[in-house]
Amino acid sequence: MQKPKYHILVCCSFRASGAPQGVCHKKGAVGLLPFLENELADRGIDALVSSTGCLKVCEKGPIMVIYPAGWWYGQLDETRLAAVLDVLEKNEPATSLLIE
Repeated sequence: MQKPKYHILVCCSFRASGAPQGVCHKKGAVGLLPFLENELADRGIDALVSSTGCLKVCEKGPIMVIYPAGWWYGQLDETRLAAVLDVLEKNEPATSLLIE
């Protein structure tokens, strides 16, 4: 496998015990994964998606981080996620949606 252009981390609030808890999980982060995977494939964006444990920005969940750029996004839903992908296609951040 060749290294992808982007690695996208989606907080799914998993804890050491493996049990999902926290804000991102409760706000539907796991449900965003299939949407994200489908959109990436449809748009031809070269990215690997990983669900993660807590990213410690619970008040802004659900959280997503795009590497190698290090762009952090919060309060994600399908609409906001699509807006991020619209500009990611141009290799740019969705600046109005970035977590500061």
